[in-house]
Amino acid sequence: MRLSTKATALITEADSVFVSPISFFEIGQKVRIGKWPEMEPFINELPSLLAEQGGRVAALVPEVCLKGATLAWEHRDPFDRLLAATTLALGIPLISADEIFDTLPEISRLW
Repeated sequence: MRLSTKATALITEADSVFVSPISFFEIGQKVRIGKWPEMEPFINELPSLLAEQGGRVAALVPEVCLKGATLAWEHRDPFDRLLAATTLALGIPLISADEIFDTLPEISRLW
């Protein structure tokens, strides 16, 4: 999936960018099942590419995991719940094309 023009601009202009470890997992899954073959040559380089571009991996700490598990949100996808909890813990907007995050009023989704 390609980032929207707006999302790309927001990332470029941001003082800091965090990527959840869950995002790496989801990218890896898409590569493994053949849904994102273009990413395969880069899959093992993603963490270093992020660091080279000044991005940071968000910590997946027990508090975030517990927040994701207990979040008052009907959405059941565990990975989305962890992404939401990470966003809330860091107090930052979430860049995602997934409109399901709009059902959680505490999240500011940008796309």
